[in-house]
Amino acid sequence: MRTVLLVEDEEQARGYVRKVLEKLNAGFAVAGEAENGEQALELIRRLSPDLVIADIDMPVMDGVELLRKARSEGFEGRFLMLTCMSDFEYARQALEYGASGYLLKLSLDPGKLRESLSRIESELAGRDRLKKLDKVWSDMPRKPEEGYTDHPEINKVMAFLKEHYAEDLSLKRLAELACMEASYLSDLFKKKTGDTLTHYHQRLRVEAAALLLRESSLSISEIGEKAGFSGDSYFIKIFKRWMGVTPSDYRKSAP
Repeated sequence: MRTVLLVEDEEQARGYVRKVLEKLNAGFAVAGEAENGEQALELIRRLSPDLVIADIDMPVMDGVELLRKARSEGFEGRFLMLTCMSDFEYARQALEYGASGYLLKLSLDPGKLRESLSRIESELAGRDRLKKLDKVWSDMPRKPEEGYTDHPEINKVMAFLKEHYAEDLSLKRLAELACMEASYLSDLFKKKTGDTLTHYHQRLRVEAAALLLRESSLSISEIGEKAGFSGDSYFIKIFKRWMGVTPSDYRKSAP
């Protein structure tokens, strides 16, 4: 069961969201409640919930500031924002700081909440899988500047690519993951990482192939396929572009 922190200054609205969550029976249970962002931040530190459902417009500390501070402290849980029609600019800011989405508070649709929870469950499952892969990826040759950025949604895309590097991933799919327009994601990724999405994806594949060349007895063709390259010639071409040698020569010279 996933844990939820419910943050809403209006007791009636908070109770309604709690009841909707219970009726949906979607695998999310309220583990704590707060009336403002300041209280919520303390509970996030103590409970480390999987999901924070927070109103944007609250006294003391609003939902966007709560999200920003929680992310700055390294909180990896998901955020789902509740907003009024007049809060859409704040909702946009929340998405930039890594919220998984937002819902209209005054006309909360249980169906849309269920869809949001389903998407968030997929994100949480991906996060859990990534933690298990940390040891494998720590063995990859990596430059310091290729680490994560100061932008949570770009980090989410980077982490997703690390897990799914062998798949054919469209810009549209990555943009949906980050809750951004495709062109905006492309520009922001280059700004934050200094690299294009295409080059970053290619490098992950080459690093994975290099690891297999060093530590497995698989054939060149098998390694190219496992790393996500379509065809031997394309694999050899891209590998040599990044590593300076062909896969065969790399394997021969690897310690």
